[in-house]
Amino acid sequence: MHASTVRSLLVRGMLAGLIAGLFAFAVAYAVGEPPVNGAIAVEETHAAGEAPASHGAHAGHGGGTAAAEPAEEEEGISRTAQSTFGLATGVLVYGVALGGIASLAFSFALGRVGRFSPRATAALTAAAAFTTVYLVPFLKYPATPPAVGNPDTIGKRTTLFFLMILLSVLLGIAAVIAGRRLAPRLGNWNATLAAGAGFVVVTAVAFAVLPDNTDAVAADFPAALLWDFRLASLAIQAVMWAVFGIVFGVLAQKALAPRTADADVQAAAPAAG
Repeated sequence: MHASTVRSLLVRGMLAGLIAGLFAFAVAYAVGEPPVNGAIAVEETHAAGEAPASHGAHAGHGGGTAAAEPAEEEEGISRTAQSTFGLATGVLVYGVALGGIASLAFSFALGRVGRFSPRATAALTAAAAFTTVYLVPFLKYPATPPAVGNPDTIGKRTTLFFLMILLSVLLGIAAVIAGRRLAPRLGNWNATLAAGAGFVVVTAVAFAVLPDNTDAVAADFPAALLWDFRLASLAIQAVMWAVFGIVFGVLAQKALAPRTADADVQAAAPAAG
């Protein structure tokens, strides 16, 4: 594939990621923000319950004024700005970045994973990205809203999550390579099943070997709220990758149509001669 074609696909991938980000933002705002607000309310309730004891501790060292000052200094970006402009910025940047990376993966996969059309390859790329980049790590380390987990261990939890992403992507690539090598002996269908089964087995072993999240959910945290947050997180990613696969498939099909037509003409010329 020519460098100019790859650049064209990269631009189209980033555009598709931007469009997918808009849809994901709509889902995040409509479905994801209510559980976040609920979790923040739980956190504020716990903080209010601890306030009297903290006030009493400070009262012996100069009264409650010193305790009130830090709370006033903690004012920053408002919750309204976080849930609108902040959320939109984060989701759109995330969508554009992943769209560009996915378009490069598409450029590599096109014609190498089977005789699929650009649209079908885009759909397969989006499905594989959703599975390896989000779904598998999510199953091992599910998302948690504010007020869940010890803030002192966020570095460790983030490291484990990104380690799971890296491992999942590498296992996915290994499964594709194994499927291609097995195809001549087993056939495409059986090779795909064997590679998929190998991916599941090795991933299950990784789940057992990697440490669990030691920050247990507090017993008094509403289970329904936690469930709603995790479902919302899953829905946001599913919508983003589904929209990306559809939009980028259309854009890639149009971008590659002249190239496909030229290839068909060149293949038909010897036969006509």
